[in-house]
Amino acid sequence: MSRKFRILLADDHAVVRQGFKLILNQQPDMEVIGEAGNGEETVRLALDLRPNLVIMDIAMPKMNGVEATRRIAENCPECKILILSMHKDAVYVRETLRAGAKGYLLKESIDQDLLRAIRAVANGDGFLSPEVSGTLLEEYQQTEDPFDLLTAREREVLQMLAEGKVAKEIATQLDISVYTVDAHRGRIMKKLGLHSSTEIVRFAMRRGLIQ
Repeated sequence: MSRKFRILLADDHAVVRQGFKLILNQQPDMEVIGEAGNGEETVRLALDLRPNLVIMDIAMPKMNGVEATRRIAENCPECKILILSMHKDAVYVRETLRAGAKGYLLKESIDQDLLRAIRAVANGDGFLSPEVSGTLLEEYQQTEDPFDLLTAREREVLQMLAEGKVAKEIATQLDISVYTVDAHRGRIMKKLGLHSSTEIVRFAMRRGLIQ
Protein backbone atom coordinates (compact mmCIF):
# COMPACT_ATOMS: atom_id res chain seq x y z
CA MET A 1 0.00 0.00 0.00
CA SER A 2 1.33 3.47 -0.94
CA ARG A 3 2.33 5.97 1.73
CA LYS A 4 -0.39 8.38 2.85
CA PHE A 5 0.05 12.12 3.09
CA ARG A 6 -0.24 13.06 6.77
CA ILE A 7 -2.29 16.25 7.03
CA LEU A 8 -2.84 18.84 9.76
CA LEU A 9 -6.00 20.97 9.43
CA ALA A 10 -5.92 24.55 10.71
CA ASP A 11 -9.21 26.48 10.74
CA ASP A 12 -11.01 28.27 13.56
CA HIS A 13 -14.39 26.74 12.56
CA ALA A 14 -14.84 23.19 13.85
CA VAL A 15 -17.56 22.43 11.31
CA VAL A 16 -15.19 23.35 8.47
CA ARG A 17 -12.47 21.08 9.85
CA GLN A 18 -14.94 18.21 10.19
CA GLY A 19 -16.03 18.66 6.58
CA PHE A 20 -12.45 18.59 5.34
CA LYS A 21 -11.61 15.64 7.53
CA LEU A 22 -14.52 13.62 6.14
CA ILE A 23 -13.48 14.33 2.55
CA LEU A 24 -9.74 13.78 3.02
CA ASN A 25 -9.93 10.59 5.08
CA GLN A 26 -11.92 9.03 2.24
CA GLN A 27 -8.94 9.48 -0.09
CA PRO A 28 -6.63 6.45 -0.35
CA ASP A 29 -3.50 8.64 -0.15
CA MET A 30 -4.53 11.06 2.61
CA GLU A 31 -4.88 10.93 6.40
CA VAL A 32 -5.82 13.77 8.76
CA ILE A 33 -3.58 13.40 11.81
CA GLY A 34 -4.50 16.58 13.70
CA GLU A 35 -6.69 19.68 13.90
CA ALA A 36 -6.04 23.18 15.20
CA GLY A 37 -8.43 26.05 15.87
CA ASN A 38 -5.93 28.90 16.14
CA GLY A 39 -2.49 29.90 14.91
CA GLU A 40 -0.56 29.12 18.09
CA GLU A 41 -2.05 25.64 18.30
CA THR A 42 -1.25 25.07 14.63
CA VAL A 43 2.43 25.84 15.16
CA ARG A 44 2.62 23.62 18.25
CA LEU A 45 0.94 20.67 16.55
CA ALA A 46 3.02 21.05 13.39
CA LEU A 47 6.23 20.83 15.41
CA ASP A 48 4.90 17.90 17.47
CA LEU A 49 3.30 15.84 14.69
CA ARG A 50 5.55 16.78 11.74
CA PRO A 51 2.83 16.38 9.09
CA ASN A 52 3.59 16.24 5.37
CA LEU A 53 1.10 19.03 4.80
CA VAL A 54 -0.59 21.80 6.79
CA ILE A 55 -3.83 23.18 5.35
CA MET A 56 -3.84 26.69 6.77
CA ASP A 57 -6.62 29.27 6.93
CA ILE A 58 -5.27 32.85 6.91
CA ALA A 59 -7.81 34.36 9.32
CA MET A 60 -7.34 32.65 12.71
CA PRO A 61 -7.32 33.89 16.32
CA LYS A 62 -4.24 34.24 18.56
CA MET A 63 -1.90 34.09 15.56
CA ASN A 64 -2.83 34.69 11.93
CA GLY A 65 -2.08 32.17 9.22
CA VAL A 66 0.76 34.18 7.71
CA GLU A 67 2.73 34.33 10.97
CA ALA A 68 1.94 30.68 11.75
CA THR A 69 3.20 29.76 8.27
CA ARG A 70 6.43 31.68 8.85
CA ARG A 71 7.13 29.92 12.16
CA ILE A 72 6.36 26.46 10.79
CA ALA A 73 8.50 27.05 7.69
CA GLU A 74 11.43 28.15 9.87
CA ASN A 75 11.20 25.30 12.37
CA CYS A 76 9.75 22.46 10.30
CA PRO A 77 10.87 22.99 6.69
CA GLU A 78 9.70 19.51 5.71
CA CYS A 79 6.11 20.53 6.55
CA LYS A 80 4.57 21.82 3.33
CA ILE A 81 1.89 24.50 3.75
CA LEU A 82 -1.21 25.08 1.63
CA ILE A 83 -3.03 28.36 2.33
CA LEU A 84 -6.81 28.62 2.15
CA SER A 85 -8.14 32.14 1.68
CA MET A 86 -11.05 34.15 0.38
CA HIS A 87 -8.65 36.95 -0.64
CA LYS A 88 -7.57 37.28 -4.28
CA ASP A 89 -5.46 40.36 -3.57
CA ALA A 90 -1.82 39.86 -4.62
CA VAL A 91 -0.66 41.34 -1.30
CA TYR A 92 -2.01 38.34 0.62
CA VAL A 93 -0.53 35.89 -1.87
CA ARG A 94 2.92 37.49 -1.80
CA GLU A 95 3.02 37.63 1.99
CA THR A 96 2.09 33.97 2.45
CA LEU A 97 4.54 32.79 -0.21
CA ARG A 98 7.31 34.87 1.35
CA ALA A 99 6.41 33.35 4.71
CA GLY A 100 7.02 29.87 3.28
CA ALA A 101 3.71 28.59 1.90
CA LYS A 102 3.92 26.37 -1.20
CA GLY A 103 0.33 26.80 -2.33
CA TYR A 104 -2.53 29.30 -2.24
CA LEU A 105 -6.08 28.03 -2.79
CA LEU A 106 -9.09 30.32 -2.94
CA LYS A 107 -12.01 29.08 -0.86
CA GLU A 108 -14.33 29.57 -3.82
CA SER A 109 -12.24 26.97 -5.71
CA ILE A 110 -12.24 24.28 -3.03
CA ASP A 111 -14.86 22.12 -4.76
CA GLN A 112 -12.83 21.93 -7.97
CA ASP A 113 -9.22 22.17 -6.81
CA LEU A 114 -8.82 21.03 -3.17
CA LEU A 115 -7.57 17.49 -3.79
CA ARG A 116 -5.40 18.53 -6.72
CA ALA A 117 -3.85 21.33 -4.67
CA ILE A 118 -3.15 19.02 -1.72
CA ARG A 119 -1.44 16.40 -3.88
CA ALA A 120 0.62 19.01 -5.72
CA VAL A 121 1.90 20.75 -2.58
CA ALA A 122 2.42 17.51 -0.61
CA ASN A 123 4.53 16.18 -3.48
CA GLY A 124 6.76 19.25 -3.34
CA ASP A 125 5.21 21.20 -6.22
CA GLY A 126 3.54 24.57 -5.97
CA PHE A 127 -0.12 25.40 -6.50
CA LEU A 128 -1.91 28.69 -7.09
CA SER A 129 -5.59 29.10 -7.88
CA PRO A 130 -5.86 30.28 -11.51
CA GLU A 131 -7.44 33.61 -10.49
CA VAL A 132 -4.52 34.27 -8.15
CA SER A 133 -1.94 33.39 -10.81
CA GLY A 134 -3.52 35.94 -13.14
CA THR A 135 -3.42 38.63 -10.45
CA LEU A 136 0.26 38.02 -9.70
CA LEU A 137 1.19 37.96 -13.37
CA GLU A 138 -0.64 41.23 -14.02
CA GLU A 139 1.07 42.87 -11.04
CA TYR A 140 4.49 41.58 -12.16
CA GLN A 141 4.00 42.93 -15.68
CA GLN A 142 3.09 46.35 -14.31
CA THR A 143 6.13 46.51 -12.01
CA GLU A 144 9.11 48.39 -13.43
CA ASP A 145 12.31 46.34 -13.47
CA PRO A 146 15.32 48.43 -12.29
CA PHE A 147 17.51 46.52 -14.77
CA ASP A 148 15.50 48.12 -17.59
CA LEU A 149 16.69 51.54 -16.38
CA LEU A 150 20.30 50.76 -17.32
CA THR A 151 21.72 52.00 -20.60
CA ALA A 152 23.46 49.58 -22.97
CA ARG A 153 26.86 50.88 -21.83
CA GLU A 154 25.92 50.56 -18.15
CA ARG A 155 24.94 46.93 -18.76
CA GLU A 156 28.35 46.32 -20.34
CA VAL A 157 30.08 47.85 -17.33
CA LEU A 158 27.86 45.88 -14.93
CA GLN A 159 28.81 42.63 -16.66
CA MET A 160 32.52 43.40 -16.43
CA LEU A 161 32.33 44.50 -12.81
CA ALA A 162 30.52 41.28 -11.95
CA GLU A 163 33.25 39.30 -13.72
CA GLY A 164 35.77 40.89 -11.35
CA LYS A 165 37.42 43.33 -13.74
CA VAL A 166 38.86 46.50 -12.19
CA ALA A 167 38.16 50.00 -13.49
CA LYS A 168 41.41 50.23 -15.46
CA GLU A 169 40.69 46.96 -17.32
CA ILE A 170 37.17 48.06 -18.15
CA ALA A 171 38.40 51.49 -19.31
CA THR A 172 40.94 49.89 -21.65
CA GLN A 173 38.48 47.37 -23.07
CA LEU A 174 35.75 49.95 -23.70
CA ASP A 175 38.16 52.73 -24.70
CA ILE A 176 36.89 55.12 -22.06
CA SER A 177 38.53 56.81 -19.08
CA VAL A 178 38.75 55.31 -15.60
CA TYR A 179 36.77 58.34 -14.39
CA THR A 180 33.95 57.42 -16.80
CA VAL A 181 33.98 53.82 -15.57
CA ASP A 182 33.64 55.02 -11.98
CA ALA A 183 30.77 57.30 -13.01
CA HIS A 184 29.01 54.39 -14.72
CA ARG A 185 29.55 52.23 -11.62
CA GLY A 186 27.99 54.89 -9.40
CA ARG A 187 24.93 55.23 -11.64
CA ILE A 188 24.52 51.45 -11.89
CA MET A 189 24.58 51.03 -8.12
CA LYS A 190 22.13 53.90 -7.62
CA LYS A 191 19.65 52.59 -10.21
CA LEU A 192 19.78 49.01 -8.90
CA GLY A 193 19.88 49.93 -5.21
CA LEU A 194 23.22 48.16 -4.68
CA HIS A 195 25.86 49.17 -2.15
CA SER A 196 28.95 47.02 -2.68
CA SER A 197 30.89 44.92 -5.18
CA THR A 198 29.52 41.78 -3.52
CA GLU A 199 25.96 42.95 -4.14
CA ILE A 200 26.83 43.63 -7.79
CA VAL A 201 28.06 40.05 -8.17
CA ARG A 202 24.96 38.63 -6.48
CA PHE A 203 22.67 40.70 -8.69
CA ALA A 204 24.48 39.54 -11.83
CA MET A 205 24.27 35.91 -10.73
CA ARG A 206 20.53 36.17 -10.05
CA ARG A 207 20.06 37.62 -13.53
CA GLY A 208 22.17 34.92 -15.17
CA LEU A 209 24.80 37.42 -16.36
CA ILE A 210 27.55 35.33 -14.78
CA GLN A 211 27.75 31.79 -13.46
